[in-house]
Amino acid sequence: MNPSFREPLMNKIILRVMSGALLVAGCSFSTLGSATDNYLGPRTEWGQPDLQGVWSFSSNIPMERPEHFGDREFLNEEEITAALAPPPVMNDGNAEQAPLPAGEVGKTYDDFWNEQTAIGSSFRTSHIVYPKNGHLPELQDGVAVQFGTRGSEKTAERPARHLARGIGIDGPEDRGLSERCLVGFNAGPPFTPSVYNNNVQIFQNADTVVIMTEMIHEARIVPLYDSADDLVSLHDDIRLYSGDSRGYWEGDTLIVVTKNFNSLTASFGGLAADSGLPGTSYDKVLTEKFSRVGPSIIDYEFTVDDPSTYTDKFTGIIPIAEIDGLLYEYACHEGNYAMLYMLRGARVQEADALATSN
Repeated sequence: MNPSFREPLMNKIILRVMSGALLVAGCSFSTLGSATDNYLGPRTEWGQPDLQGVWSFSSNIPMERPEHFGDREFLNEEEITAALAPPPVMNDGNAEQAPLPAGEVGKTYDDFWNEQTAIGSSFRTSHIVYPKNGHLPELQDGVAVQFGTRGSEKTAERPARHLARGIGIDGPEDRGLSERCLVGFNAGPPFTPSVYNNNVQIFQNADTVVIMTEMIHEARIVPLYDSADDLVSLHDDIRLYSGDSRGYWEGDTLIVVTKNFNSLTASFGGLAADSGLPGTSYDKVLTEKFSRVGPSIIDYEFTVDDPSTYTDKFTGIIPIAEIDGLLYEYACHEGNYAMLYMLRGARVQEADALATSN
């Protein structure tokens, strides 16, 4: 993301989401959608709800619920007050401030890019709302789990299904899908909030919706049908990284059903290293719901049904906020030469190690 654009953009997100959150604080901690159940949003000239614009799904709510919350779905008043407390002031370069400790330069660089937005408009304890405990379901017996690494050790056999990490350094096929600029590590589908580039633009006409994420510029072209019964899927032999999406309107909610994922991605997620990634997306059916519940908020709900990987389906809810800005070019790595240099560096390290051993 363009750094000069980032600061005012994030301030606008925070202001919009925080203002919605304050409304919710007085409405039983429900989502902004519940606080505005009777909201009648703008319509397109052909009569459909207008979801068009640039939106952010940035969030600091955890995907899975921390254990100490148990089955509690929403924060209490004390926790909401803490969540709304202003963040600490960042270093403004004042010479009187203490220097960074040794080894902290890289961390500070990352802090600059991280999107630390408000907690969102729902005050949930997790994005996962089903199962009721806020955790992913148990895995099916025998499901393969792939572990990733940032180092040189070989952790699994190809294909590498990790996104921001890999399974080795022998060749580009061992590196993560995001490192190879094939799949964005937050673009999904479904959207999964991460450290940056949590932006998406939605375009509409009467019979098509386009959902374009900023990361990797993944554009899903979603043909619209009259109802769920009318959906027509691709032939089963045609498989895609992001699946094949078809949609329909149910009242004022856009429902998008995605099938035909390939087997080259994990069933869900993709950033984990230590915990590993289970299964593949081959049998996954993803259902997403987009409901405009306020002037600047869409409730985004997703349900993953993958019986080959999980013992139950699971559902998450992520409020996404409208932003006053544009999508900017996502330069995955300039000229795609970073991959070449990473692998070349690995070969140099191997040669040095061989020379030392001899």
